[in-house]
Amino acid sequence: MDLAQPAQSASPLLRLRRLTQPRPPRERCELCGAAISAEHSHLLEPSNRQLHCACDACAILFSGQQDQRYRRVPRRVEHLPELESIEGLCESLHIPINLAFFYHSSDAGKLVAMYPSPAGATESLLPMDAWEALASKSDKLRQMQSDVEALIVNHIGKRRDCYLVSIDECYKLVGLIRSQWRGLSGGQEVWKAIAEFFDNLDARASRAGNSNHVGESAHA
Repeated sequence: MDLAQPAQSASPLLRLRRLTQPRPPRERCELCGAAISAEHSHLLEPSNRQLHCACDACAILFSGQQDQRYRRVPRRVEHLPELESIEGLCESLHIPINLAFFYHSSDAGKLVAMYPSPAGATESLLPMDAWEALASKSDKLRQMQSDVEALIVNHIGKRRDCYLVSIDECYKLVGLIRSQWRGLSGGQEVWKAIAEFFDNLDARASRAGNSNHVGESAHA
């Protein structure tokens, strides 16, 4: 008896079963419903701080617009070594946990400091004089766009990370901590994931003389 024959006769049925199995849903633009790839643009709704996945066509509609419901989030990861060398940076910015991000809120009309935590992000006000003193040391920081860009700082352990990033990178870090935190101390996995997050930023960051807008892999 030919033992290979049953396998050959069954193969069309196996192929049919594969075709009828449900496929994972494709991501879609939250404005028009068009299918989008895993690497796609984001729009921010400043009034409620919500991020929306968008196709290129919808994202272009809101490029450079600051007075509409949505604002396009730029894809930016830029290293700020001029800030990393500042002694007492966290103390001057009133960062209690050595991990935070900062952005200008046009809706609130103020500078906001956010601290990622297992419960989400905790908001705190940052004294403007502290921010102005820091911005005086970095031309790039003074050019940070309201709402859609942020300064992210990591001084956990021996790390001294400072990056100017698109706001969706900050949301990604908040989601990472919420999903991987275990117990009271977080567990080794979450601290490893945080370190890998900043290693990834470093690998993608633009350096002096390079383009400011990088990191095409941002997605929700």
